[in-house]
Amino acid sequence: MDDDPSVLEPLSRYLAESGFHVASSRVFDEAKQHIAAVRPDIVITDVRLGAFNGLQLAILARDVRPDAQVIVISGFDDPVLKEEARRIGATYLVKPVGGRALVDVLRATAAT
Repeated sequence: MDDDPSVLEPLSRYLAESGFHVASSRVFDEAKQHIAAVRPDIVITDVRLGAFNGLQLAILARDVRPDAQVIVISGFDDPVLKEEARRIGATYLVKPVGGRALVDVLRATAAT
């Protein structure tokens, strides 16, 4: 989930090419509905989502599927947001995040 297509589209494409089934969204409500309906294994979200916060989406994902792997991406290395992400069991990454780095994090956190 990212509201910026220049970030969302290349990462979605790279993840799909790396063997992941990808459903992407630029709109918070659409992502929220998708999480409730599909109960995904992995949720990747930007922190800033217009009027919403990606941590809200991460919490929703945890409520729907407690074992979901959650990654929160931000353009800022904010210690408060990083701690909040850690508290809900999410991995916090700082932009720019390339596709290969994201796949590496997904595989590393899935192995633990």
